Amino acid sequence: MHLTIVNPNTTASMTRTIGEAARAVAAAGTVIEAVNPDSGPASIEGYYDEVWSIPGMLEEMRARPASDAFVIACFDDTGLDAARSLMAVPVVGIGEAAMHMATLLATKFTVVTTLAVSVPALEHNVHKYGFAHRCARVRACEVPVLELEDPTSDARARISAEIARAKNEDRAEAIVLGCAGMADLAAALSAEHGMPVIDGVAAAVKLAESLHALGLKTSKAGGYAPPRPKAYRGRFASAGVSTDG
Repeated sequence: MHLTIVNPNTTASMTRTIGEAARAVAAAGTVIEAVNPDSGPASIEGYYDEVWSIPGMLEEMRARPASDAFVIACFDDTGLDAARSLMAVPVVGIGEAAMHMATLLATKFTVVTTLAVSVPALEHNVHKYGFAHRCARVRACEVPVLELEDPTSDARARISAEIARAKNEDRAEAIVLGCAGMADLAAALSAEHGMPVIDGVAAAVKLAESLHALGLKTSKAGGYAPPRPKAYRGRFASAGVSTDG
C-alpha cells in the first residue's frame, strides 16, 4: 500500500523524523511518503496555529489521490474531520490512534504533551473520542515543539521527568506521547520507565495498514459526506473544487 503521512507544520526536519519512525514499523509492502505543506506555521502550538495549518495540509492530501490511506502527524489531530470529508480512503490522526492503542494495553493512561497551551485542545479530543474514563490526565512538560529538533536541548529529560510524575501522581499505567516530534523517543522511554510509552505515528501507521488490509474506507453516509460543490473566493478559491478522494 501507499501511505502518505502529512505533517501539518512546515518544519521539514520534523517531517523526516516522522517518516523514519513510520518506516521503522511499517509492513514490508507499505511505501511511506512523508510530506509537509510549504505554507503555514513552523509548529502547531494551540488553536491559532492549528487553524492556519489546515489549508496547506488539505492541499497536500488533495495532491495525492493515489494514496491508499493518510496519517495526520499532529497530536491535535489537526483538521481530521475535514480531511475525512475530503478523502474516501482512511485518514488516521495520531492522537486518536495512540489513545486507542493505550486502551488496549492499560486501564489508565496519561498524555504527555509539549506546552500547556495545547492541553485544552487535547482534553477536548479525549472527551470527543470517548476516552475520558480511561485518560488520567493530559500533562505538559513545557517543551516548545521546535526544541524537540534541537539535540542540545534538555527536552528528552523534561519529557522523562513528566512521565515519572504521571506514573507516581496519576497512577498511569501507560503513557501517550502528545507530539509527533517525540516519535523517536518512545522505545527508550518505555524501557526507562518500565511501562508502555506509545508514539502516535507508529500507532497510526499500523491502524492505517489494518484498515487498508480490511478493504475499509471512510463512510460517506453522514458527517463525512463529500463537500458540496460551491464557490470559494480569494486565496481559498481552489478549495471549492469537489473531490471524492
